[in-house]
Amino acid sequence: MSYATTMLGRNFKHTLRNPVAVFNAVLFPIVLLLMFVYVIGGAFDIPGKYIDYATPGMIVLTICYGLSATALAVNSNMTKGIINRFKVMDISRSAVLSAHVAESMLRTVIAIAGLVGVALALGFRPAAGPLEWLGAIGFLVLVSFATTWLTVALGLFAKTPESAGMVSVPLVMLPFLSSAIVPAETMGPGVRQFAEYQPFTPIIETVRGLLAGEPSADSVIVAVIWCVGIALAGYVWSLSIFKKRA
Repeated sequence: MSYATTMLGRNFKHTLRNPVAVFNAVLFPIVLLLMFVYVIGGAFDIPGKYIDYATPGMIVLTICYGLSATALAVNSNMTKGIINRFKVMDISRSAVLSAHVAESMLRTVIAIAGLVGVALALGFRPAAGPLEWLGAIGFLVLVSFATTWLTVALGLFAKTPESAGMVSVPLVMLPFLSSAIVPAETMGPGVRQFAEYQPFTPIIETVRGLLAGEPSADSVIVAVIWCVGIALAGYVWSLSIFKKRA
C-alpha cells in the first residue's frame, strides 16, 4: 500500500506540473459544455432543456478527455528508463500501474466535480434522489476504472511517447458518435446503427437515466457488462505487456 501511495503522489505532482494535461482533463470539458449549450445546442430539437440532456454526455466526455495524459505518463515511464530505476529501488511492479490508475481516477473525479458545478450554475437540474446520485457516482467510478485500465494498456503498447498521445484518440472520439450530443435515433443511416451498438451509448444513457431519476434496467445491464469487459481486458493486457517490457 505504501508503494502505491508514494507512486500516486509522484504521478499527481507530475500532472499538476503539466498545464496541457490539466487543461485537457479539467478545463476543456467545461469549454465544450459552454460551446454546446450556448452556441450549438439551440439547433438541436431536444425535448426539455438542452443542458439537462447534454450534461450526462459531457460527464462521460470528461472521463475520456483525461486519458491521453495517462497514456503518455505510462509510456514515458516505460521508454525513458524510469521503470529500471524503480526496479533498483525494489518498488512493487503492480504499484506502478495501480498508481497510474488511481491518479487518473482522482483527476477525473476533480474534473467531473468542476463540470457538474458549472452545469448547475448554467441551469442543470437533475431529478435524481439520493439513491440515484449514489448509483450515478458508483457507475462513473466504474466507467473511469474501466477506461483507465484500457488506456494504461494502450500506453504500454505504444512504442514512443508521441504515439502514446494518439492511442487514446478513439476513446475520446467514440462519445461524439454516441448519444452524448444528440439522440442516436436522429442520426443518419450507418452512423445511427454504430451509435446504438457501441459501448458509450448505453454508458451515457445509464448516467442520463440515473441523473433524471429514471434509470433503464436494460441500459444499466448493458453498460455494466461493457465496463466490466473493458476493465478486465485492459487489466489483463496491461499486466501481459508490463511483464514483457519491464
